[in-house]
Amino acid sequence: MRISVDMDKCTALGNCEAMAPDFFEVGDDGELELLRSDVGADELAEVKQAIASCPTAALKLIDG
Repeated sequence: MRISVDMDKCTALGNCEAMAPDFFEVGDDGELELLRSDVGADELAEVKQAIASCPTAALKLIDG
């Protein structure tokens, strides 16, 4: 599984960073940085929580 970010929807509130800091970081410039896009089976629950916490639905998981 891979994380996809729609940067046009992202407002960089940091909910995803709080839930999954190994994958997401809001930089000093206020922009979201995707630190890692590949998600292992043992990390899936954490990433799904981060995706669910996104108020703008900018995050999703895709196969591949």
